[in-house]
Amino acid sequence: MITAIRQIAVNVRDVARAGAFYREKLGIRHLFDAGPKLSFFECGGVRLMLGAAESAEFDHASSILYFSVPDIAAAHREMSGRGVAFRDAPHLVAKLPDREIWMAFFDDGEGNVLAITEERK
Repeated sequence: MITAIRQIAVNVRDVARAGAFYREKLGIRHLFDAGPKLSFFECGGVRLMLGAAESAEFDHASSILYFSVPDIAAAHREMSGRGVAFRDAPHLVAKLPDREIWMAFFDDGEGNVLAITEERK
């Protein structure tokens, strides 16, 4: 039945400001804008849509998005250099039999919490 996530919508109040953050600070590939109220990005086969909530019932921060990176320490340094304000340093969150899971959390300036994550063998 369901085979993949095709698109994720992230609520923002200022599409231009949020689009600049995702494009310039996170380095996510911008696809296109649909007028001034929607901006679309490509992220590993999942389309990310930034847009203002259509009604008050949908006007709240999004779920946490976890962006996979190959080297969390390098990504943390690079993103910090671009002005991303991290809530914490990269840290171990789970030690599994076959891998470790590392994370670092940050805000996108629109009230959404995001994270980068690395799975180490």
